[in-house]
Amino acid sequence: MALYTTEVLVIGVKNWGNADKIVTLLSPEYGKITAAAYGCRRPKSPLSSAMQLFSWLDVQLLRGERMDTVRQCEHKGFFAGLYEDLTAMAYGSFIAELAKELCSEDEPQAEIYQTLLKILPCLTKNNPRICAIASAYQIFEYTGCQLHYNHCTLCGAKITADAYFNPQQGGVLCDECSGNKAHNFPVSLRRFIMNLLELDWENPPRFQVRGADLLAAENILLNYIQGLIGKPFKSLSFIKQVTQLNNMANRIKK
Repeated sequence: MALYTTEVLVIGVKNWGNADKIVTLLSPEYGKITAAAYGCRRPKSPLSSAMQLFSWLDVQLLRGERMDTVRQCEHKGFFAGLYEDLTAMAYGSFIAELAKELCSEDEPQAEIYQTLLKILPCLTKNNPRICAIASAYQIFEYTGCQLHYNHCTLCGAKITADAYFNPQQGGVLCDECSGNKAHNFPVSLRRFIMNLLELDWENPPRFQVRGADLLAAENILLNYIQGLIGKPFKSLSFIKQVTQLNNMANRIKK
């Protein structure tokens, strides 16, 4: 067994035993890492403050046959604002869960790692729902299972008008390849998705968002994730609960 060090984001945390946690870490060099953090739930543990969702760390790990072990860590930063904003926390949990499901172990994930570092601070500064949708579309671009929006996935023809969209066939289809099916992918939706894909997190632009396009882009994304992953995301239930609480609070204020 060997020691190794890497910087990581904590993208998953689960209590284990009486005082331990199983943590999922994302490293630019090693991809997804599942590790045991022994004793970290004890108040005096040097790991107690670090083994939290969204912690940004330098860690030393010990390789194990079944699971690595966190030996030491040092904080590089902590996205504390997410813990002060329940809505941002809910959408951040969705982004973390998506990365956890899509990333592989022992496979470098530098692009996704760097994208997450840029995204997480934006959740408390901008509309977290739009941030989460944009981040998911961008993360897919680094996975090899991204969808296509500008060219027909079957014949490669450039899409310039309303078209047909089928995630099972890889994305947008021209009229001929779709068999002249009814258009369900309007130009405005395609442009909105392209805005999300090209969004610069350090200098996010202002652009108009139609409610119908936002909902359609979200539905495409969630349906694709469900078909790809094959199981419901826990974070979606969290988002639903937070949305219900916010709606209730708004009604009380009125």
